[in-house]
Amino acid sequence: MRLLLIRHAQTPANAAGVIDTAIPGPGLTPLGRRQAEAIPDALRGEDIEAIYVSRLVRTQLTAEPLARALHLRPRVRDGLHEIEAGDIEGRSDVEGRRAYLEVLYAWGLGDLDRRVPGGPSGREFAARFDAAIDGIARESRGTVAVVSHGAAIRVWVGGRARNVSPGFAASHELENTGVVVMTGDPEGGWFAESWQGSPLGGEALADETAPDPTGEPITDAASPDPR
Repeated sequence: MRLLLIRHAQTPANAAGVIDTAIPGPGLTPLGRRQAEAIPDALRGEDIEAIYVSRLVRTQLTAEPLARALHLRPRVRDGLHEIEAGDIEGRSDVEGRRAYLEVLYAWGLGDLDRRVPGGPSGREFAARFDAAIDGIARESRGTVAVVSHGAAIRVWVGGRARNVSPGFAASHELENTGVVVMTGDPEGGWFAESWQGSPLGGEALADETAPDPTGEPITDAASPDPR
C-alpha cells in the first residue's frame, strides 16, 4: 500500500514556535486554511481510497477540503496524534524547545528508552503509532492519506523506513502540509518513496518567518540559536 503522510496545516502555535501537543489543540491560521485548500489540487493525480486523521482538531480541519473533493469521510484514528511534550507542553523558549527536540533526535539515533520529560519514551511512541498504521493497513490496501503531525511523522518514518539512514528524518524539514510517501505494509516493512518537505501547493504557501520547531531540521531546532 501507499501512505501519504501529510503534516497538518499551520496553527497559531506553529507560527509562534510553541510546543503544543495537547488534545484537541488549536485550529488553523488564515495561512493554514489556504494550505489546506491547496491539498486537493496538489494530490489530484493520486487514487486515494481513504483519509485518516488524528484526534487533534488541526488534522481534521486540514483534511476537510480533500475529503470534500473526493467525497470521502475522514476516519479519526487513535494513535496518530503528536508526540506528547509532557512537562514541556506550552513552552516556546529556546531551552524548552531544545529539551523536547533533543529527545526526538536521540530516538532517531536508536536511544528509544529515553523519555520526553514527563512524557513518553521512544518505544511507547513507536508502539502506539505502529498500532495506528497497522489498523489502517488492515482496512485499506491501496493509497491512503494520513494527516498527522510533524514530529510524529518524522520520527516514525526515520524508525521504520528501511531505505533511509539513522538521523535522516531529523535532518530534513517537514513544513506544514509537507508529505512523506511510504510504500509497503506492516508485514514486509516500509520504504520511503519520496519526502516533500515544502507545503503541498508550493513554496508560496510556506511561512519562512515561523519558528515551527517540529517542522524544521531537528538538529537546527535543538541548537542554542534556532531560526
